[in-house]
Amino acid sequence: MEKQWYTISVYSENNIGLLNRISGIFLKRHINIESLNVSKSEIENVSKFTIVIFASEEWTRKIVGQIEKQIEVIKAFYHTDDETIYQESALFKIESHLLFDERQIQNIIKESNSQIVTVARDFFVLAKTGRRHEIDEMHDALEPYGIMQFVRSGRITVSKAAMPITNILSEFQNK
Repeated sequence: MEKQWYTISVYSENNIGLLNRISGIFLKRHINIESLNVSKSEIENVSKFTIVIFASEEWTRKIVGQIEKQIEVIKAFYHTDDETIYQESALFKIESHLLFDERQIQNIIKESNSQIVTVARDFFVLAKTGRRHEIDEMHDALEPYGIMQFVRSGRITVSKAAMPITNILSEFQNK
């Protein structure tokens, strides 16, 4: 049972308590949720949970089956990284004087294709969007200069293949 990264997409009604029940499914199996994002989906009144885990395909398939047993869940899918297009975002808060005093900071900003979001007297904030390893590389490059604050978003993703969720929903609506 070889472990790899899986992205689980869960389409559901937006009801209180569902996130707690879904996270409980992972807790019972001692599988860590590496990333979590919840947003509205491409379908009106339907939410999309994007969950990233490092597990075997067998465990991932079992988890998706358990998630689909939740009343509010319309459908859940899982994909490998190769089957999706994904991004994460991060913000880095750095002392302002470094922007002017350390030439290497300017090189890091340029080479990482990051953006300066704001500059204040005591700090500036950089935004970086990319894959996890790109954000990790930027973090490692900035760390020797001192990072005042750092935050990373959950993964957002779309599948390369067509998602059959729209067809599934239209079948329900036509019944």
